[in-house]
This record gives sequence, C-alpha cells and structure tokens, in this order.
Amino acid sequence: MTPTAPAPAPVTEATGADIRVRFCPSPTGTPHMGMVRTALFNWAHARHHGGKLIFRIEDTDAARDSEESYHQLLDAMRWLGIDWDEGVEVGGPHGPYRQSQRGDIYQDVIAKLREGGHIYESYSTAEEIAERHRAAGRDPQLGYDGSDRDLTEEQKAAFRAEGREPVWRLRMPDEDITFEDMVRGEITFKAGATPDFVVVRANGQPLYTLVNPVDDALMGITHVLRGEDLLSSTPRQIALYRALISVGVTDVIPRFGHLPYVLGEGSKKLSKRDPESNLFLYREQGFLPEGMVNYLALLGWGYSADQDVFSREEMVERFDASDVNPNPARVDFKKATAINADHMRLLDPAEFTERMVPHLQEAGVVSDPVTPEQHTLLVAATPLVQPRMNLLGEAPDMLRFLFVPDADLVVQDDALKKLGDDPVAVLDRAIAEVETVPADSFAAATLEEVLRAAIVEDMGIKPRLAFGPLRSAISGRRISPPLFESMELLGSPSSLARLRALRDRLAAAAEA
Repeated sequence: MTPTAPAPAPVTEATGADIRVRFCPSPTGTPHMGMVRTALFNWAHARHHGGKLIFRIEDTDAARDSEESYHQLLDAMRWLGIDWDEGVEVGGPHGPYRQSQRGDIYQDVIAKLREGGHIYESYSTAEEIAERHRAAGRDPQLGYDGSDRDLTEEQKAAFRAEGREPVWRLRMPDEDITFEDMVRGEITFKAGATPDFVVVRANGQPLYTLVNPVDDALMGITHVLRGEDLLSSTPRQIALYRALISVGVTDVIPRFGHLPYVLGEGSKKLSKRDPESNLFLYREQGFLPEGMVNYLALLGWGYSADQDVFSREEMVERFDASDVNPNPARVDFKKATAINADHMRLLDPAEFTERMVPHLQEAGVVSDPVTPEQHTLLVAATPLVQPRMNLLGEAPDMLRFLFVPDADLVVQDDALKKLGDDPVAVLDRAIAEVETVPADSFAAATLEEVLRAAIVEDMGIKPRLAFGPLRSAISGRRISPPLFESMELLGSPSSLARLRALRDRLAAAAEA
C-alpha cells in the first residue's frame, strides 16, 4: 500500500505551560560541555515559559552504553542544578523513560507505519546501490537510490527466496521540506536531497532515526532544541512526524531549534575526547556550579550587552531559545575562570568556607570530618582568600600553610627567588620586632605598624620588596593571603618559628 501524499502537517503552537522540551542523551562517556549546554538551554527555555523539561535516556546501543555513564549524567544535572519534571528517577505519565525499556511501544508504532504504507521493505545491499550509481554515471557514494520503493510481491518473494531479510525505510515526500528554525530562521531542504532512510533493521529492531521522533511524539514534546550537528536530519524527523500524524500517533510537529557548535582550540568542533570538553574536569578544578551555569549560558547566548555575570534565576528570567546566536561558540578557559571568580566573590563567607572543605579534605589539608579547631581557623581565613581565589581548587595551596606544623612547612623554590639584596638582615630585624609584640596585641594592625616602621622606614627598603622574605617564611609561597593577617592567625610562636627557620636556612646557604 502506497499512501497518498499527506497535506502539510500542523506545527505546534504551544506556549507557556504547554511547552514541553526534552534532554535525551546517550549514556556513553563522561558528560561534555556541548551536551550539558544543550541540557541547560532546554531547562532555561522551559523554566522561562513555565513549561516542562523531560529527561529521558537513549540507551539502545548495548555495546557503548553504560550504567556508569548514566549515573554520571544524573550527577552532572544535579550538580548544575538542572532539575526535570518528568523522566528517569522522577517518573511521569509517559514512561518508561529509557529507550531500552520501550521496545513494545516501538513495535506497535512500526506496525501502524507498515499498515499505513509509510515504511516499506528494502532488500538492496550497499554494494548493489553503489553499482547502480556507477552504471548510471553517478557518484557511487550518493547513497540509497529509491529502487525498492515499488517492489511487487513477486520481487519481494524472490528476494526472500535468496535468503535476504529486508530493512524498512520511510518514504520521504517528493517535495521540498521547509521549517522555521527557532535559532536560524526559515530553512528549506530540496525534494530528493534526503533519501528514504532506514528506520527498522533487518532483525526487526528500530533504529535511532525512528525511536527518537517516536518518543518525542508520544511524550508530547513541543520544542526540540538540539545541536547544530543534527540539523541535516531534521527533514527526516519532519517526514516521520507527518507519517506519525497520519497513523494517529500524534497531532502536530514540534518546533525545532538548532544550537550552535561549541568549538575548542584551533576553532575545531569540541569532541567528547577533548580534555577541555569534560565537565567533571572543571568541577575537579574547583568551578562552582553557579559559575559553570553562567559560562555555559554564554556559549551561544548572552544576558545583555554589558553584563556577563548573572545568576541562574536571572538567566531563567530572560532566556528564550529564539535569542540564541547561531554562530559557533568557543570554549575560553580564561573567561570561564574569570566568571567563576566573580561568583566566588558573591558567595556568603560561611557558604564559601563550606565549599572549600571538600577540596581541602581531598588534598589532606584538613581532616574528614573537619575538627572544630580546623573549622574555626577556616572561618577566620575565609575573608583573606575569598577575594583572591578564582577556583575552589586553589584552596589547598592557598591555605595549607595554616594547617601544617611549623617544622613541616615547605618553602617553595619560587618563594626563594627575588628576596632582595639582604633577606637575612630583613628577617633578623623582623624577628627582633615581632618578639617585642605582646601576645595580647598580636594582631594584623599592630604587626603591620611595627614591621613597616622597622623595615620600610628605618631600613629604607621599598614597600614592594620589604616583606617578600617574611611572606616566604610564613606561608612558604611567593603569593599568599595577606601577610599580617596570616601571622595573626598563626600566632606569635609559630610566626617566630617560621621567620627563624628561613633566616637560618638563608644564612647557612650564604656561608656555604
């Protein structure tokens, strides 16, 4: 049975709470920047309009899919604060939400498409198709040539007698397919540009080309926001939607929007295998979820011409997929880090302290659980480092010196450079002055006043050089939290022990 050409199918007019978008990744590998950017834009579009986000999993590739990857997807969504209204782990009226559990549903739809004449048996092998193209003087790589569209029952029987098993192809309409892309405007694919494509394997199992649109149709998806790399498959989806409408599976075609490529170094498309693509590497380095959401949003969208830093709530207030820029977006780690730093400054100090703890524990700087004494010291140190850190992963190097015994402090090689002409004399003078400060007056303001008077004014050393030896002695680093506040947190005995240790080390080196 060959169906008559269907009339142009209606496109959804859903607005507001009727909007339904979906995020439907395959559980292969670790979540990458392009993937989670797609999830974020779908989520923001739904939240802005008061609609719903459906999160389903496309796990029909048993050779590549894994439960580990599935749980990483859940972890990524939850870390970024991208919640969903229906789907895996949540449920809903259109489940199951994993393709591997929807086999009976697909077989029912396949039967309807067969009965309606929208799909047909195709016996041609790839070699036969290529040979026909050669015989006609065409490029053998052109793909399927439509030769099996109108096979008679006798021809089919002959192929079966040879032991051949057919795949099933969808009949593409013999007309241009035009649609209004939410991001790119009107797009037309000329008639014949997309050949009839396989939707069911010879073993009866449906392909992604069938199950993805079928799931969208059965779950009432109204807006399909997906990557630009899938744009060429849109005519297939629209043609299949027309067939699904014809057999009563759905009523309308969703609106499509194709999000721009995410590029990496050298303006090449970012792949899953590129380190800069791995979302969890950013988390390990200490990106906040707030900072990552902000940065991901800038990969194709912007809050305003003069504001790059915004909250998740501010994004939702303004985001609409029609405002996405169709031009490729480029990952810029420096910009991402700068945006994250801005979000670090916006955190309440108590929250900032708690965000540092896992990174400090992983590096062995503090115990797990944190002791009351360690927590008190962290709270006191937070105001010193919060304005200076760009990533939470910087916390161990920045704060380790406060938690190690004086004898175990390692002065880094970099901190031993550019200490001035006579660092031993500077340290000697500092030790003498610090020894005079009473324990009940051992505070940053007092220390700064005493040491500035002695080293800058009395010894005549320029301010930018005066305290380098002290900073290296106290923290072991050339760049550290503010010196005098650090000494106050360490207290007089530790501060003096560290000043003396570096003085003795430098003096011994000078004599050697």
